[in-house]
Amino acid sequence: MTDRVRGRFAPTPSGEMHIGNAWTALLAWLQIRRAGGTFILRMEDIDKPRSRPHLAAQALDDLRWLGLDWDEGPDIGGPSSPYTQSERLPYYEEALHTLEQNGLLYPCFCSRAELLAVASAPHGLSSEGPAYAGTCRHLSDEERRQKALSKTPSLRFRMPDEPVTVDDGIAGLQHFPAGAGGDFVVKRADGIISYQLAVVVDDALMGITDVLRGYDLMDSTPRQLMLYRALGYTAPRFAHVPLFMGTDGKRLAKRHGDLSIAALHAKGIPPERITGWLAALAGLAEPGESIAASQLIERFELGALPKEPIVITEEKMKSLLG
Repeated sequence: MTDRVRGRFAPTPSGEMHIGNAWTALLAWLQIRRAGGTFILRMEDIDKPRSRPHLAAQALDDLRWLGLDWDEGPDIGGPSSPYTQSERLPYYEEALHTLEQNGLLYPCFCSRAELLAVASAPHGLSSEGPAYAGTCRHLSDEERRQKALSKTPSLRFRMPDEPVTVDDGIAGLQHFPAGAGGDFVVKRADGIISYQLAVVVDDALMGITDVLRGYDLMDSTPRQLMLYRALGYTAPRFAHVPLFMGTDGKRLAKRHGDLSIAALHAKGIPPERITGWLAALAGLAEPGESIAASQLIERFELGALPKEPIVITEEKMKSLLG
């Protein structure tokens, strides 16, 4: 599409945007703005039962209020329209056809309980449970025909039996064993396209060169790299930012208080305090410094970002909430 740097932020409208989402959005935006590139907003609502249109609209409002903008997106269009996944189904079906033609998919008839555990929204492989054991990989054609009489199968991608090494822009070299995570679902039995396939197709067709996202998606990277290769796409550069953790050692969540951007906005907290607080955690600002997102662009350095999980202490919370 272009040699220019292109990055994106792709929220899932199944919940309100919280401070952890804003952390990733701000850093992804700063990376691309620092490089003078094109920043894209994409709405990842591929799992329609979980997605809410009002939350998609709220996400746009939250990001704008924080001082972030985009060059292409669902509200302004662009050369890679549409920018909402639920409107891009023909692209995913075309990719599935290519994979099927190349013998890289097989039907899986395993239990509904197991299939429901497969995340269609980005939560990392840990949400899927143990690696798939390959139960349906070696079924004969006759066995598949018999099983298909009583159950609609999902479709799984055959992970190649080879290790994967990723040079992550923040975490450095990452090594994954052969078949990391096992064969994975690319289309659920209920017809919903998986996150893994949709994100690869979208990033490739939108010409994304740089993906900055949360560390919880690091273990999805080998799967996505194998899909890029299988579909003949060029993979982007990856950088995974550390996650926010509570002092209890668990990922920051509602049990740690309502830290949605809408709630912070409603409390009268200025956006500059939020972006300054996030920038301080990233080493881009002094603690307590209020600063607009646009003023952070010149300070951004990917290699200087923290690599370890960030523990949000009571003191840090007070500095945000005042």
